[in-house]
Amino acid sequence: MTKSAELKGGSFTLSALHLVDGDIQQAINFLKEKVEQAPHFFSAAPIVIDVSQAGNKLDFALLKSHVQAAGMIPVGISGCKQPGQQEQAKQAGFAIMNAAKQAKAAEPVMTPTKIIKNPVRSGQQIYAKNSDLIVLGHVSPAAEIIADGCIHVYGTLRGRAIAGASGQKEAKIFCHNLQPELISIAGNYWLSDKIQEEFWGSNVVISLAENNLNIEQMAL
Repeated sequence: MTKSAELKGGSFTLSALHLVDGDIQQAINFLKEKVEQAPHFFSAAPIVIDVSQAGNKLDFALLKSHVQAAGMIPVGISGCKQPGQQEQAKQAGFAIMNAAKQAKAAEPVMTPTKIIKNPVRSGQQIYAKNSDLIVLGHVSPAAEIIADGCIHVYGTLRGRAIAGASGQKEAKIFCHNLQPELISIAGNYWLSDKIQEEFWGSNVVISLAENNLNIEQMAL
C-alpha cells in the first residue's frame, strides 16, 4: 500500500522571545527593531514566546496579533505551567511547548572543506554541511553563508555568517573585513548593532565563550 503521509520527529532551531515583565508593547517594539535590522533573517520567522517570568495576566490573543504585526510568526508558548493559562494560550492559537533536555549530540563525520572562489551575491545561500567553509571573495548584503564547522571569509563580510550550524560550539568565524548583518555560532547570534565599533571593518576571529560571542582582532 502506498503511504499518503508520514509523521516523524524532527529537530528545528527556533528563536525564543523572553517576555520578562508582561509588557507586551515593549517586547513588540524590540521585535520590530530586529526585523527592520535584518529582514531577510527575521521577517516571517517562527518564534516561541517564553512567559515563565511574565506574570499571570497575559492577553494571549493580543500577544499573538502584535507579534504577527511585528513581522514574525508566533508558533508556541513555553514556560506556561498553570492549566488556566495554558488553556487561554491554546484558545489564542498557540502550541504549548516545553524545552527539551539537551542530549549530547553525536559528533558529525566531517567532510573536506568547501571552498567558494566567486563572490557570494545578495540572495545567495551557501551551506557547508559537516565541513568548514572558505569564501575567497566578498559576501554581499542579504547573502548567507552557513557551515557546520568554521567559516573563513577572505574578503568583506556584509551578509550573514552562521558557523557551528549543527550546534558545534567550538566553531569560529574568521573574517578579513567585518561588516555583517548577522554573525552566529551554534545558535548564538549578534546583529550588526551589537558589534563594537573597534571591530567594524577589521580583521577578526569570532568565537563562543560561555554561550556569548567573543570578537578578537587578528594581526595581518
